[in-house]
Amino acid sequence: MENGDLGHMMGEPVSLNVGGCVYSTSLSTLRRYPDSLLGAMFRGDLPTVKDSRGNYFIDRDGPLFRYILNFLRSSELTLPCGFKETALLRKEADFYQIEPLIQCLGDPRPLLLYPTDTYEEVVELSSTRKLSKYSNPVAVIITQLTITTKVQSVLESVSSSFTKWTKHMMDSRDFQVSFTFGPCDYQQEVSLRVNLLEFISKAGFAIRNTRVLHMSERANENTVEHHWTFCRPVQKGDY
Repeated sequence: MENGDLGHMMGEPVSLNVGGCVYSTSLSTLRRYPDSLLGAMFRGDLPTVKDSRGNYFIDRDGPLFRYILNFLRSSELTLPCGFKETALLRKEADFYQIEPLIQCLGDPRPLLLYPTDTYEEVVELSSTRKLSKYSNPVAVIITQLTITTKVQSVLESVSSSFTKWTKHMMDSRDFQVSFTFGPCDYQQEVSLRVNLLEFISKAGFAIRNTRVLHMSERANENTVEHHWTFCRPVQKGDY
């Protein structure tokens, strides 16, 4: 997306084609949560795709996007009586990385039951941000991302695929290995986080839960930690 295009559209409707459903909204609505996927996309930090009619295209659940968009407009979650697609809506909220909506929908998710010859592989991703208390709006001072897992194929892929990012490898207890990226600035962290989430999902992992921790370390700083846990089932003997 070109910066001139963004500036031109600031006061105009933005049309989105989400899974075949067309929605109209404003840039300010899509950017309401800057650290979300939509915030990054419509700030110009991530590439966008348009359909043949010029609508921005997102290949996700079209009907459920109605509730995503209404939450962006009002910061309130309103669902119809007898709504039965909460689990699907939670997956959409996870995809768009809208933390307040994820919290509204509730965590953790119920544990999945697998056959006795199957076990779970786990990947954990965490984002740490230090925020200044004295700036208005609140400014992000420093960020870093850490991915932790025992899965050797994931570690090797992260090592070879994310070569342009500064990262440090560290062995942890119980045979886990962590890669820490950063420190980096806020926009770099959003872009890297989106790429890591996509990378983990393409490796066959699904989000099990998300959580946000707020900590006050010093008088002039706040620390906010976002955590994502991903799992995938593996049959014994496959690896």
